[in-house]
Amino acid sequence: MDDDKRIPYFLLGLGIGTALGILFAPKAGPETREFLLTKADDSKEFLKRKTLDLKDKSTGIVDRGKTAITKQKDNLAAAVEAGKQAYREATTAQAPAPVVGTDDLIEGV
Repeated sequence: MDDDKRIPYFLLGLGIGTALGILFAPKAGPETREFLLTKADDSKEFLKRKTLDLKDKSTGIVDRGKTAITKQKDNLAAAVEAGKQAYREATTAQAPAPVVGTDDLIEGV
């Protein structure tokens, strides 16, 4: 429960510290605002670049994943087909038991 109370106090302290830092900045108001705007624009551009880099990396990862899944699917299909073929060969290689006809029975009596 104490953790729930600490977070709002931390954020309040952070806001007050930021406000005091801006008020007591060594530069004049317009210079400070210009500086803050410049830094905000730089941060925005940085985030855009990082987002595009992350998007490119994730696209590459997804493509590699799709390729790997396709290969595994093909390998599985080939293994299943090989198993079917081996079963067919095993069942056709066995000679069927000779069927004794009634003519053979009569001659043997």
